[in-house]
Amino acid sequence: MFRIGQGYDVHRLTEGRRLILGGVDIPHPKGLLGHSDGDVLLHAVMDALLGAAAMGDIGKHFPDSDPAYKGADSLKLLEKVCRLLETQGYEIVNIDATLVLEQPRVACHIPQMREHIAAAAGCESERISVKASSEEGLGFTGSGEGVAAAAVALISRK
Repeated sequence: MFRIGQGYDVHRLTEGRRLILGGVDIPHPKGLLGHSDGDVLLHAVMDALLGAAAMGDIGKHFPDSDPAYKGADSLKLLEKVCRLLETQGYEIVNIDATLVLEQPRVACHIPQMREHIAAAAGCESERISVKASSEEGLGFTGSGEGVAAAAVALISRK
């Protein structure tokens, strides 16, 4: 039995924060605002996985009203989501994710992002796809106000 889920997340870029995408600390003068580390890519991936298993979203599992998740490492949260799916008998078939941002260019960081996601998910990096796209100066991502990410995940019963 196969199940598919989709995830989407957006975070504002702001001064005084690190830019962490796919678990990779990327040099940039601004980072993503969020209760956790703001890793928009991993948030979209987690929502896709949870959605595929009909288990809610990351807000349900890691609410921003809980101080325990303030500044949380999203890779650790992804590990928890993947262990939760395992306890329900699911395994990841593949994940396909897209980052939408104007700057910085992140293509050189994508192999490391894939490795981080695969390690947290307990699967091979060949099951993980990460792409990046700009919006040609349009919208909040194009103007550099924020970063968006979308993901789809296919899971199956073991």
